[in-house]
Amino acid sequence: MHAVRDHERAVDTLRRSYAAVPAGEPVRLAKRTSNLFRPRSAPRVPGLDVSGLTGVLAVDPTARTADVQGMCTYEDLVDATLPHGLMPLVVPQLRTITLGGAVTGLGIESTSFRNGLPHESVTELDVLTGAGELLTVRPTGEHADLFRAFPNSLGSLGYATRLRIELQPVRRHVALRNIRFTRLEELADAIRDVVAKGEWAGEPVDAMDGVVFSPGEAYLVLGSFSDEAERPSDYTGQEIYYRSLRRRTRDALTTYDYLWRWDTDWFWCSAAFGVQHPVVRRLWPARYRRSDFYHRLVRLEHRHQVAARVDRWRGRPARERVVQDVEIPLDRTADFLRWFDKHVGMTPVWLCPLRLREPAGPGSARAWPLYPLQPDETYVNIGFWGSVPIAEGAADGDVNRAIERAVSEAGGHKSLYSDAYYDRAAFDRLYGGETWRAVKDRYDPDHRLTGLYEKAVARQ
Repeated sequence: MHAVRDHERAVDTLRRSYAAVPAGEPVRLAKRTSNLFRPRSAPRVPGLDVSGLTGVLAVDPTARTADVQGMCTYEDLVDATLPHGLMPLVVPQLRTITLGGAVTGLGIESTSFRNGLPHESVTELDVLTGAGELLTVRPTGEHADLFRAFPNSLGSLGYATRLRIELQPVRRHVALRNIRFTRLEELADAIRDVVAKGEWAGEPVDAMDGVVFSPGEAYLVLGSFSDEAERPSDYTGQEIYYRSLRRRTRDALTTYDYLWRWDTDWFWCSAAFGVQHPVVRRLWPARYRRSDFYHRLVRLEHRHQVAARVDRWRGRPARERVVQDVEIPLDRTADFLRWFDKHVGMTPVWLCPLRLREPAGPGSARAWPLYPLQPDETYVNIGFWGSVPIAEGAADGDVNRAIERAVSEAGGHKSLYSDAYYDRAAFDRLYGGETWRAVKDRYDPDHRLTGLYEKAVARQ
């Protein structure tokens, strides 16, 4: 009962802070962490007070569900579910991603080849709309249109204060097989085989992702939940996870460490701060080997441009940020990876196969119009995070624009947490603009909340 009362007070605080924002001023969340790589205009008024919406309200081990506040991080959510032998159906790879953020902004991980995206495990959620109403929305009923349009709306339709999600049983360890491929077509065939059979070489597969170091060296990492592991590896200290794929064909991690295997080094991006150098690593406090700390360093660099000034002093070209996750149909994945290697040249890149979940019941196939993936299609999420030199005569953003064109030509989509350059017509076509406007007019008739295009492309 205390949790319920505390939650009600936190929602009241949020609603009061929303009412205090003057009409015409942008509405933002006042949150300490962010996983966005999209610069935004500076707010002129205080953000919404979500400080009381950061916890897990309840875990039901029998029903395998959890009621979670919108600003709860997956780190805290996993801490609450693992003691029950349960985990969310999809746990995005970075600790401070929030449940509300993963639903309204999308998330993915290695269980997505069978469990889809995080919003597909949501059975109901409470949303504070742009009209200031608090609504409980479900897949069916009066507010089903908001339920379907909420994923990938990026806060343009409202903010989730509570979500009820499905959980899955999990074991103590994850046994890993690191399968090397020298041809990208063979890797794609292996993904297709695992998706179809749920196994590889006679062993079950519960999780699947991969890394491409070059078109001739790629790895598929196949995980199986297990209660047995002689000596699980530890990649939170001197060892670095992604490097192990080249050295080990078999591995094992505790389930907890597996869920956060990418967070310690922010995949491989910690190298930009020197943290992968053995001497620096020994001196760098373990509590700072986390993605949220690295992200704070990146935000400081964006603010003060220290590295950019040093590059100019040394006569080096300016650099363009290329930080994206894109979904490419499996049949086009090998071609896209070769195009990317030739025209962008960043390595490594992350692979995460994805299929939308099976319908929840007879005749209840769900559509997600603001990120319209085909329900019978296997996609591969390709993640690449870094920067490239701006070529002479080119403009900042040209590489990202070329990637957008290549993704569209391949029949794919890209996530909107980072830079986007679409014109409005293309954006509306790709991200359900007609549906978004209809839902926006119903639940935010005065358009108090910043629009989706304005957030994703205009950086408002």
